[in-house]
Amino acid sequence: MAFAWKASGLTYNRYLAVAARVVRRSLKEGERLKAERRGEMELKFAKWENGKQGENKSLAQANASSMAEGAGHGQGQ
Repeated sequence: MAFAWKASGLTYNRYLAVAARVVRRSLKEGERLKAERRGEMELKFAKWENGKQGENKSLAQANASSMAEGAGHGQGQ
């Protein structure tokens, strides 16, 4: 028997993120705000070349720009 999250095409990490968001939203206002702040995160990455670290970039911003760039290339085909 397959797990429901797996059958729907979600990764386990994405499933956990969705479940955590649902729990946070079900809390009373004061506790909900505290929990939402704890749930926020910002991931950064840097590309290394020739043993030197490149510029630190936000993962969310890099993903958004990559998606926008990919959408622009698909329109002309």
